[in-house]
Amino acid sequence: MKDLIYLDYASTTPLHPQVREAMLPYLEERFGNPSATYGLARQAAAAVAAARDSVAGLLGCRSTEVSFCSGGTESINTAIKGVAFAQQLARMGNHIITSAIEHHAVLHSCQYLEKFGFEITYLPVDSDGMVDPADAAGAVNERTVLVSVMTANNEIGVVEPIAEIAQAVRERARQIGRRIPFHTDAVQAANALSLNVDELGIDLLSLSSHKFYGPKGSGVLYLRRGTPFLTQQSGGGQERQRRAGTENVAAIVGTARALELAQQNRAAYAEACCQLRDRLLDGILTRFPDATCNGCRERRLPNNVNVSFPGTDARDMLRRLDEAGIAASAGSACNEETLEPSHVLLAMDVPLQRAVGTLRLTVSPHTTEAEIDRLLALLPEVVEGARTPEGVAAS
Repeated sequence: MKDLIYLDYASTTPLHPQVREAMLPYLEERFGNPSATYGLARQAAAAVAAARDSVAGLLGCRSTEVSFCSGGTESINTAIKGVAFAQQLARMGNHIITSAIEHHAVLHSCQYLEKFGFEITYLPVDSDGMVDPADAAGAVNERTVLVSVMTANNEIGVVEPIAEIAQAVRERARQIGRRIPFHTDAVQAANALSLNVDELGIDLLSLSSHKFYGPKGSGVLYLRRGTPFLTQQSGGGQERQRRAGTENVAAIVGTARALELAQQNRAAYAEACCQLRDRLLDGILTRFPDATCNGCRERRLPNNVNVSFPGTDARDMLRRLDEAGIAASAGSACNEETLEPSHVLLAMDVPLQRAVGTLRLTVSPHTTEAEIDRLLALLPEVVEGARTPEGVAAS
């Protein structure tokens, strides 16, 4: 849509032209199956190997520790369930630690594991959405087999102190004589943050290509050598027998190229997005004195604005924005029947009346100041039109 103002880059990003160019040969003439042995197949296998080497270099790990999969959800499910079941099989314990504000791919994986006898500790966050490293270390016990805390939150954009949390967990594990694998969902992080796994101090890391201008349906799992792991998808011997299935060569090539571009351009991306984000956020808070920015403003992804408008209905605001040609998302999961407040905001003790009136607006370097100003000009009518009778009475 030519006149669309797109402000939902945390949801998905367009394919980078250089990524598309890298993928095209493997969608056309170089279509071979990497598991075969003839020349066409060897071309495909070489492309996968080169992509794996590229990703490993960006993560600061061995190529053998990188696996490709269908996206962030599969990567997260594979990491959490693969480690949990391997540890259970080895009778190492049945306790997992995560945070209350994780993506549902993490939370639902943990809930699934509860059906198999696992116990889950959900770490609290403060009013800024931050996990305290001391809380993570304090939750560790003799049965703990995995800790999973996200690098950056998908709703409020808060960047967690992953290196500090991992170090605190590691020190506590050393005290009780255990090795406890640490996983992080880094799906939102690739455009703006370093992903060096040794600097982060983590054992498993999950990425989703379409969050950093790569193709949908493609992701990465980093698995540190020696980490207990039970394969979750059986079949052929692909991905060092960690993830069976014929490789999506074009998507793998595109993922590696997209990650390379994202990591190379982190500084420029952050500078451009911060200026746009602050213009948008400051403009909103100036126009709406009762609006509230959710999440720590200092430790925040450079492109994320998450704002609550008391007394409004997020569904109504999104509908009005869509009609005006503006794509955004809510800080809550909505359906036609009910308005369910965001579990992230509730974990931060955001009042229900604020939580259900939340917008998430995420920019990119391609966003223009003119687009920001157009949104700011439209917002007063959008917000006032979405005020609920109950909200007006409460205010």
